[in-house]
Amino acid sequence: MNILRLAFAGTLFLATATSAVVAKAADFITIQLKDGSVVIELNDKAPKHAERIKQLAAAGEYDNVAFHRVIEGFMAQTGDVQYGDMEDGYQPQAAGTGGSSLPDLPAEFSDVPFERGTVGMARAQDPNSANSQFFIMFAPGDFLNGQYTVVGKVVSGMENVDKIKRGDDANNGAVTDPDRMIKVTVGK
Repeated sequence: MNILRLAFAGTLFLATATSAVVAKAADFITIQLKDGSVVIELNDKAPKHAERIKQLAAAGEYDNVAFHRVIEGFMAQTGDVQYGDMEDGYQPQAAGTGGSSLPDLPAEFSDVPFERGTVGMARAQDPNSANSQFFIMFAPGDFLNGQYTVVGKVVSGMENVDKIKRGDDANNGAVTDPDRMIKVTVGK
């Protein structure tokens, strides 16, 4: 009887471990850029934000969305799905002011620092106003620590992030004819 219990426990452990590996694979998104792909591992310390990004990616909402604000030595911001692409009436002058059709999310601040490759959620002055926009850090930004939700980190393809077209410093990084996320998928 004890051997049967041990065999069952071993099978249960194996099944649990296998499902954990499968679940872990879904904790990534891949962004296809003009210069190659970028794989982002989503942070388990910000589960609501990670789930939102996966939801929008799976629905194709991030496809062809611009990097509307890109500041040399700081970050590249994207994810304003409200304005869609050029065929759907994308408005470059308004990019960065919207989100998605979903409600804003409550902040999920953590002790994860903003380093090169960190992915954070963009928001307005209200800490609970993050929605769909996110940014990828070109360099450390300690002044953001504890002020913005860290949703993930780039685990491969940072060299492709480095090639994203920069914006106008005099205009808060606004980009004319911006680079775009060609396609965003859930998984590696």
